Amino acid sequence: MTHTTRYFLLAALLLAMPTAYAGESGAAVKADELKTEPFRDAKTVGKLTSGDKVEILKKDGGWFQVKSTRGNGWVRMLSIRRGEARKTSTGSEITGLAGLASGRAGTGRVVATTGIRGLNEEELKAAKFNEAELKRAESSLTSRAEAKKFAAKGKLTARKLDYLPDPEQGEQP
Repeated sequence: MTHTTRYFLLAALLLAMPTAYAGESGAAVKADELKTEPFRDAKTVGKLTSGDKVEILKKDGGWFQVKSTRGNGWVRMLSIRRGEARKTSTGSEITGLAGLASGRAGTGRVVATTGIRGLNEEELKAAKFNEAELKRAESSLTSRAEAKKFAAKGKLTARKLDYLPDPEQGEQP
């Protein structure tokens, strides 16, 4: 494969990426606001209610641009379930939320985490080490004393939490 062909394929791939979600259907899993831009403080142009069907037009970070009967706009990605809407009982929704809150989800022994960047499996597999970004992230580090001072200023208090039960033992520590 020639260099020109490689560059052409790379350019085509990059141009196709923003439309990867275009036309995908979904449904609101909770009520949320439709925004003019993918920012929390952007102007609200409408509201979705739980169960509203949407068409996903675009993704930007932790936001989806959607089209719905209630209007078009940007909504937080965690408020939308991609794919066909499924009827669920309130009990199963609460169980699922409790699982996420505890750090455990599903029936297996897998600990689930939720990210806001919206990286999919392929993007995670393709990730490369970036020393400059690591140094940028490390520049945000703070000392324990500075963190305590910041928390006190915001009137935050420390809370002790129990460890999750050992899956092998099936009981509390």
